Amino acid sequence: MDTPPPCISIDPALQAIWPDTALGYIFWSAPVLAQEPQLWNFFASHTQPRLARLLADTELADMPQIGTSRRAFKAFGRDPGRVRISSEALYRRLRQGKELYRINSAVDANNLVSLESGFSLGTYDLARLRGNLLLRLGNEGETYAGIGKDKLDLLRMPLLADDLGPFGCPCSDSQRAMIVADAQATATPRALLTVVYGFSGCEPVQEALTLARGHFTAFAGARISDAGVVRK
Repeated sequence: MDTPPPCISIDPALQAIWPDTALGYIFWSAPVLAQEPQLWNFFASHTQPRLARLLADTELADMPQIGTSRRAFKAFGRDPGRVRISSEALYRRLRQGKELYRINSAVDANNLVSLESGFSLGTYDLARLRGNLLLRLGNEGETYAGIGKDKLDLLRMPLLADDLGPFGCPCSDSQRAMIVADAQATATPRALLTVVYGFSGCEPVQEALTLARGHFTAFAGARISDAGVVRK
């Protein structure tokens, strides 16, 4: 990276409400391509069959990380029946027999890790962010234009904010920091940040980071510069 990566921290007020909050992060660079066929071959041969069996016999609340995230959201003051983390939305889509969205190589790798770990992940274009990053609860009146959504109410929502305001949360990220594929097949690597929104302590988040490092390298051409877990 040409500039130092932003510092990432967790608001003590949020941590006090849910002490097991942990935020995983990976700073990486890669070209962002329209699609990576190897990723979808892996999904079809490995991930999808395993999840189909698991979803057939498991309640969504018992899927990895879903129940914990629901309880955390309730503690924060949001109804988990009305706002769902992105991994739960992906599980619901698969259970309904729907195809997953194919966005681009970076976002698709993000979603693959989310499906395999149960965590909500967010991947952001660092060029669109400003200053340091804070995981905090949303304030009265805070909203943003979500991806595929006109407006997302952020009140009491755990969210990531930079100097310009909120840009990501476990349910739906903002259009401001979204990653758009390059038009050319031989795209220039871009500086990216992936976060793992965790509410079950450090160890499961660390395991998800290990999984992400492997999948991002194999299926998104990632060069990873730093990774770790933030607890405060």
